[in-house]
Amino acid sequence: MKSVLAVALLGAAVIGGAAFAQSTQPADRAATATMGQPAHAQMALKGSWRASKLMGLNVYNEANEKLGDINELLVDKSGKIEAVVIGVGGFLGMGEHDIAVSMDKLKFVEEPVRTTSSGNSTARDTTTGAASPNTTHRKTNDWVPDHAVMNGNKEQLKALPQFKYSDYN
Repeated sequence: MKSVLAVALLGAAVIGGAAFAQSTQPADRAATATMGQPAHAQMALKGSWRASKLMGLNVYNEANEKLGDINELLVDKSGKIEAVVIGVGGFLGMGEHDIAVSMDKLKFVEEPVRTTSSGNSTARDTTTGAASPNTTHRKTNDWVPDHAVMNGNKEQLKALPQFKYSDYN
C-alpha cells in the first residue's frame, strides 16, 4: 500500500511540475509578444494611412470636380507603392477608364471637399454627400484621408492610355 501511495505521489509531482513549468510570461513580455512590437513603435505609426481605406477614395481636381476613385494600389516586392490605379468616369464600375499614375501625382487631403454656393462656403462630406458647416467633423488622424486631388479633367484623364491588369482585359 505504501508503494502504491509513493508511486501516486511521485506521478502527481511529475505531472504537476510539468504544468507548473508552463507558467505565464511576465505582463510586459506577454504584451510585446502578442502585439509584435513595443507600444512606442505603434505610436510612431499614428500618422500613417491604411491601404484598405484608400481603396474607393474619391479623386478630384483643383476645381473640386470629381474625376474618379482609387481602384487599386500597385506595390513592388519591397512594399513601396509604385502606382495608383484610378477609375475615371463610368457608373458603378461599368464603362470606367482605368489609368495608372504614380503616387506623387496625387495630393491627399484630410478635410472634406470645399464648395461654394451663393457666396457662403460649405464643406461637402465626400463620404455621405451631405452638407456640413465649415468645420470638419472628421478626426484628423482616423487612418484615412478624406479625398485625393490630381491635376487635369475627366477628358484629359480618359485620353491617357488605359491600364490593363493583364492581356485579357
